[in-house]
Amino acid sequence: MQDKKIVTRMPPSPTGLFHVGSVRTALYNYLYAKQNDGKFILRIEDTDKERSKVEFEDNIIESFKWLQMPYQEFYRQSERTEIYKKYLQKLIDQNLAYISKEPARTTETVQSGGEVKKLRGEVIRFKNPNKKIKFNDLILGEVEFNTTDLKDFVIAKDLDTPLYNFAVVVDDMEMGVTHVIRGQDHTSNTPRQILLIEALGGERPQYAHIPLILSPDKAKLSKRHGAVSALEYKEMGYLPEALLNFVALIGWNPGNDKEIFTLNELLREFSLERVQKSGGIFNIKKLDWINREHIKLLPPEEVEKNILEWLPENMRNPKIVSIISERISKWGDIQDMLRAGELDFFFKAPEIKKEKLIYKNTPSEKIINNLKLAIKALSDFEEANFTCDNIKSTLMLIADNLENRGELLHPVRFALSGKDKSPDPFIIASIIGKNETLSRLQKAI
Repeated sequence: MQDKKIVTRMPPSPTGLFHVGSVRTALYNYLYAKQNDGKFILRIEDTDKERSKVEFEDNIIESFKWLQMPYQEFYRQSERTEIYKKYLQKLIDQNLAYISKEPARTTETVQSGGEVKKLRGEVIRFKNPNKKIKFNDLILGEVEFNTTDLKDFVIAKDLDTPLYNFAVVVDDMEMGVTHVIRGQDHTSNTPRQILLIEALGGERPQYAHIPLILSPDKAKLSKRHGAVSALEYKEMGYLPEALLNFVALIGWNPGNDKEIFTLNELLREFSLERVQKSGGIFNIKKLDWINREHIKLLPPEEVEKNILEWLPENMRNPKIVSIISERISKWGDIQDMLRAGELDFFFKAPEIKKEKLIYKNTPSEKIINNLKLAIKALSDFEEANFTCDNIKSTLMLIADNLENRGELLHPVRFALSGKDKSPDPFIIASIIGKNETLSRLQKAI
């Protein structure tokens, strides 16, 4: 087994969107194959013809592109019917499976001579040898099942319609899969699959059942807690590297305090040995923090490009990029800032309430005088020299000569922003420019 080329696979069903739990399973499979100079396969398991939809398959493929996890081979189970048929027939010919007459089903009826008749169904059942199955799980350790309870289980509706457990086994054998890395909810499928592998004369792969991702209350992860599709995280403005970093840490740790990983760093440090047995908690605040750290790793020009793209055209001023980047965890936060009007004052003069301009109990006359001093000092600047540093040093000279700096800085900031909370007045003034700054201060007076 050890001399064989490592082959892993990710087998999503196109019956729903590719969600965050699947992202982590795909990542672990991708990392393990890549680390061992092996092969990573994407296999679309679309044998459920009623529920499988093209748009879900498209969502899966697009998710892999966005996450930048290339696969070496691609398959659709719906295109492999003849292969499954061959193996089903082989089991039947060897008396290891049989066509079973099932009890009449009331859902299938025919009209004949005025009478309603029930139709008997047929399925293909595997002849269970009723034995104990043991396997060494790379995460759970030794696992044992008594397969007697499974009885003779169904493996196909007919020769053209294999069921999940049978199709999976045939595919894994045909594709040379050496390691099956999947969620612990699939552990119960393993004894059936091992019985089928042995019956077909295949070689048993190594199994690694990874812990489930749980919500903060340790229940099954729901959409309310973050079980949304990968591409929804893209739409919310998360970086693919950050999402991979985040899901990697749900159930795995590197053995030290490091928490920020690029994909290349995960390739160096990930190991199945350090994957825990118990479920990991999905924490959206942790994802936001990790995403913010990944934004910091981007070149400044890349940050500027993304921020400007998320702004409406009439607000794409490079001067506000630094203001925004300090306040966001993901690009989508820019939309929240826009909805809250947090950027409006950079583009239009705010409405000012007189009482908001007063600093504590400072008399109005004193506030007016201080604003006049600010106007006079700032009027002396050429537009080219109207920079944040120059504005700050000039206004601080005035403020330091007052009883309290707030007697100047508070009314200046509020006059420029109209907000209780905003960036400091020096930054705002440098962005809106000299003329607009003087205009707003005069209006405040």
